Amino acid sequence: MKDPALKTIRISDVMQNSGVAFGTSGARGLANAMTDEVCSAYALAFLSVISRSFVINRVALGIDLRPSSPRIARACASALHHAGIIVEYCGALPTPALALYAQNQSIPAIMVTGSHIPFDRNGIKFYRPDGEITKADEQAIAEAVVEFHENESELPEFNSAAVKQYMQRYLDFFSDFNGLHLGVYEHSSVARDVLRSILEGLGAKVISLGRTEEFVPIDTEAVAEVDIQRARAWAQAYHFDAIISTDGDGDRPLISDENGNWLRGDIVGLICARYLGAKKVVVPVSCNTAIELCGAFETVVRTRIGSPYVIAGMQKVSNDKVVGFEANGGFLVGANFTHDGKRLAPLPTRDAILPALAVLAAAKAMNGKVSDLMKDLPARYTASDRLQDFPLETSRELISRLTNDRQAQYLAPDSAKPVGMDTIDGLRIRFDNGEIVHLRPSGNAPELRCYCEASSNERAIQLVRNVLAKIQQA
Repeated sequence: MKDPALKTIRISDVMQNSGVAFGTSGARGLANAMTDEVCSAYALAFLSVISRSFVINRVALGIDLRPSSPRIARACASALHHAGIIVEYCGALPTPALALYAQNQSIPAIMVTGSHIPFDRNGIKFYRPDGEITKADEQAIAEAVVEFHENESELPEFNSAAVKQYMQRYLDFFSDFNGLHLGVYEHSSVARDVLRSILEGLGAKVISLGRTEEFVPIDTEAVAEVDIQRARAWAQAYHFDAIISTDGDGDRPLISDENGNWLRGDIVGLICARYLGAKKVVVPVSCNTAIELCGAFETVVRTRIGSPYVIAGMQKVSNDKVVGFEANGGFLVGANFTHDGKRLAPLPTRDAILPALAVLAAAKAMNGKVSDLMKDLPARYTASDRLQDFPLETSRELISRLTNDRQAQYLAPDSAKPVGMDTIDGLRIRFDNGEIVHLRPSGNAPELRCYCEASSNERAIQLVRNVLAKIQQA
């Protein structure tokens, strides 16, 4: 006889009724829509899907520092516990640290994080025992039907092993950072203490900056003007070699040069890939074309935006020296690498700390400054920004109207003409003066993102402003 306390729940109904649905990186929605029932249903659907391919008896669970994250984690843990699963609670830690631990233990993982999106939202990211879930897994979860038993339990005792393994990965791979004077912009990043400990463990002198217990949504692709000015002021006041930060869950880096100028994430990825000696690079279509033009890599593959697409692209090429990275700077390692006789194992999920450390190591190896690393790169610069509270339907209608040359002309820089378009993800328009405009609806929030590429940083910034202004006036 069926337990009357059991409720049958269709995830498709959950998605429609709550608005909590898969975007480019996990299931996300408004925090108040992510009720205990919604989160429990997603956790059980994830379990049912991966149990088709793996024998599951343990799941690793972690959170970021959003105020809603502990409650969501408790709901997931309660549902898994009632299903007979042991939950290893790894506490507040960077997403890549949880992914590394799960990979090493060959167990699945659930990370409660909204990454960089506004604090009133949150999300859940899922990992199979062999890495991030695929788009096919997402579809299977969306189609799942689960039985939910309303119950409550406390989070298990904190297990520090995941954080320790993650820190050791980089303490073992990188060498002496003695002599480096660094600022760590901590804000509310869950990686802030780990990052500081790693840098100090490598010998750097570190000063903590901007720590807050209120959640701050740092977007490494659209850095706020206040953070641009703040970094320059810190650099002038403290004479840092660099300032290091991450987004909320520690999978996207933010690193400045000695003058407090934030580096673009795709340029950070390019520098990291060269430092590691990568032969093959997989990046989203939004990344800077300097990746191809620098001539450092045998193969460059372009994909849709989102780590699942980058991972799929990495799997399609030979695993010989392959890496992936995104315009946000998140870096994925798809093969074993060695540097100065030290080995770095694969970690095919976005990571912030590896590329930040690689930039510092590359500058130190040449006895130069971080800004010197850009001197031999092609003069291609990308800027990006977004229109917030821009509904997805409006974005789609706009891009549809722009998919012919005549409509795209009003976005053209100066007297330039469109000479090429691709629609791999959004709409990317190339103009005959070499400049690029790329529009794309965000996969995580009601936002329209704009990426522009030009031969100078100032020009790229101006292009973004011009394009977004034209869209707002249209």
